[in-house]
Amino acid sequence: MEKAAANGFSIGLGLTNECNLACAHCYRDTDRIDRLTLDDVRRVCESVPVRSVNLGTGENGLHPEFHAILQYLRERGTTIALTSNGYTAAVLSDDELRIFADIEFSLDFTTEREQDSWRGPGSWRLVLDQTERALSLGVPVTIIAVMMRTNYAKLPDLGALASRLGANFRVNVYQAVKTDAFSLNYEQFWTGFQRLLESCPLAVCNEPIVRALLGFEAQAGGCGKGTIRVTPKGQVLPCVYWPKRNLSLTELEKLGPTIVDSPAFRELDQIPRFCANCRFVQSCRGGCPSRRLLRGGLDLPDEFCPFATKKPVPSFDGRPESLRQFPKAGSACTTVFGAQQHERHKG
Repeated sequence: MEKAAANGFSIGLGLTNECNLACAHCYRDTDRIDRLTLDDVRRVCESVPVRSVNLGTGENGLHPEFHAILQYLRERGTTIALTSNGYTAAVLSDDELRIFADIEFSLDFTTEREQDSWRGPGSWRLVLDQTERALSLGVPVTIIAVMMRTNYAKLPDLGALASRLGANFRVNVYQAVKTDAFSLNYEQFWTGFQRLLESCPLAVCNEPIVRALLGFEAQAGGCGKGTIRVTPKGQVLPCVYWPKRNLSLTELEKLGPTIVDSPAFRELDQIPRFCANCRFVQSCRGGCPSRRLLRGGLDLPDEFCPFATKKPVPSFDGRPESLRQFPKAGSACTTVFGAQQHERHKG
């Protein structure tokens, strides 16, 4: 806790769950519209040392106080990143867009027809237009995709598209927060990563099992250690996908940085008994805790573990090429691939 507190936390703020789209694989709560207020954001920032803030969950541009919240974070000198389907970037001025250290745009398919069919008409063109705009202003861009059973084989092509655009490429594995319909099976998970690692330059890999089999050491920080998530309802979580809702902003104000030592956060440290003697246990820690809890329980090893499933152990090679700092890289089970072309777009 001392190291995280000294360096500051990566804060994920879900300012709102409102969105202009209704994507089938989205994890956000759609039962009602909830919002964090500017005062709520102040409470968060005054409770813990903040290293960076990522604005995600819904489309922040639909929040009535979004511009005021952005200005507050700017005045604090906070490093800010944004995850968007393109809508929020489009409603920002050029001056506001330049505030961001990184803007992530969501693309899950490699063609306009597939993307618009999945997310809605105009989705593809909006992302491409806003990517070009952000890069022309010198703002780094990352294309983010969710690896699902519907697109896992196409992700290398999406990575190539991101590279051509001058953007980096980040991949999250689908989490069954609402439905299992898009979950990967064992073969799809490893096929997806094998193809990505063969075709895209790796920058960061924090997907626990993949990281372990690549031979990387244990990750410092991460979910429940160096990151704190706050939902639009004001719930405080160790991971954006964590299904338990035990803490609120009141507890965050009371506990401050020691919230990461609370039972609700330390629960993520649980390692399945099966994994205790595994040679990868220090780097893998049993796999993604949110996935384990969502798919059966924390006492179970990750479903993509070849040793637990007794399935073939994947073979691949990947050496991270650290291109720059990625605001989301240390705060999620995620993988980032770089684009060398990115530099030419900076002003």
